Amino acid sequence: MGEPRPVPVPESASVYETALGASTRETITLLGRDLAGEVMGEVGFGELAFWLATQRRPTPGETRLFEAVLAALADHGFTPTAIAARLTWLSAPDSVQGALAAGLLGGGSRFLGVTEDCGRFLHEALSAPGRDIPTTDEGWDALAVDTVQRAKAAGRRVPGLGHHVHKERDPRTPRLFQIAAEEGVRGPHLDLLAAVGRVHTEVLGRRLPLNGAGVCGAALADLGLPLELLRGFALLARTAGLIGQLAEELRTPVANEIFLSVDLHNRPVPPVPSATRWTSGGR
Repeated sequence: MGEPRPVPVPESASVYETALGASTRETITLLGRDLAGEVMGEVGFGELAFWLATQRRPTPGETRLFEAVLAALADHGFTPTAIAARLTWLSAPDSVQGALAAGLLGGGSRFLGVTEDCGRFLHEALSAPGRDIPTTDEGWDALAVDTVQRAKAAGRRVPGLGHHVHKERDPRTPRLFQIAAEEGVRGPHLDLLAAVGRVHTEVLGRRLPLNGAGVCGAALADLGLPLELLRGFALLARTAGLIGQLAEELRTPVANEIFLSVDLHNRPVPPVPSATRWTSGGR
């Protein structure tokens, strides 16, 4: 049999441009580079993830901070996301993708989502109309006081403050600031969050630690990553952690015990109707 004839493309066909992956009969390219010769074995996965999102290759310092963020967010033990993944796999052991998806779907405002929430919160404060970026610690502290006061007046939480376990200090926080400073990639989002850590007590009346997830969001924003994707990077990191959770579930299963603990300790109670009922037309 002869070579298959190429399928003609109508002149009126749409063109869908991409700078990401593309293939021909002989080659595969990614980001304009030969995948086999220039990427595989040459570019680390963290560096590649950054490159894919920004379409520019990060510097070594940017890569180090970015990968530190991924490590900081990979796994936090038996969180709801980990438990959801393990229980889903217990129910559907033939569906590892379902177990991973179940864990990732739990990434929200209480777990993982703080990374994006904090990055957006800081960016909003820094990009307010007429805002000048401070150049001194005093200027940063004044901006932080104003930012926290505005959040308090609006009844908003200040993302990046507080942790349910680390009441005094989140050990990830100083390390991320250290790496950013060492690599010369500390920017205004981290500067503002550091100032929030210094001054929030005088506004809120209590001291809370800067949590690692919030610092991760500030670091990602300083690296120039799209704010709309910050939660995606947290989920990328957590995917590795969830694979670890499922691997551990293979070796030392606990999901069935968790299920039985709930199943055997529930107790029936009378139904409690909700307090309000929606009506239409004023009836």
